[in-house]
Amino acid sequence: MDTKWCPRHRGSPVNFLADCRARQAFDLLGNTWNPVVLLALRDGPRRPVELRRVIGGIRPKVLTETVRRLEGAGLVVRTASRDRVEYGLTEVGRSLLVPLEALGRWVDEWGDEVRVDGREGREGLDG
Repeated sequence: MDTKWCPRHRGSPVNFLADCRARQAFDLLGNTWNPVVLLALRDGPRRPVELRRVIGGIRPKVLTETVRRLEGAGLVVRTASRDRVEYGLTEVGRSLLVPLEALGRWVDEWGDEVRVDGREGREGLDG
């Protein structure tokens, strides 16, 4: 088993312990809004109002918490001038678009096959 993502646990059969970088990345991307905000910023920086309009269904407080979390992770940069604030992707944040878009393609292909609640006869990822 390849454990290069968890250098402190080389040789361990458990690849994704809580303190491993891969697990931390999965936790970050497992948040409902983090990947959505990252994808909403793929075409360039946006003001908070624009982000809310593009995303839809996100409360202002939740958007603020999300962009702060992503900023703290080094994925988003906040640019403030006298009369406006914008959020954009850092180089690291932009690099995440490739796997996020790959996941989107996977959902397009397999989303109907995934049983969200784990039971037969339920709808796939589209609801």
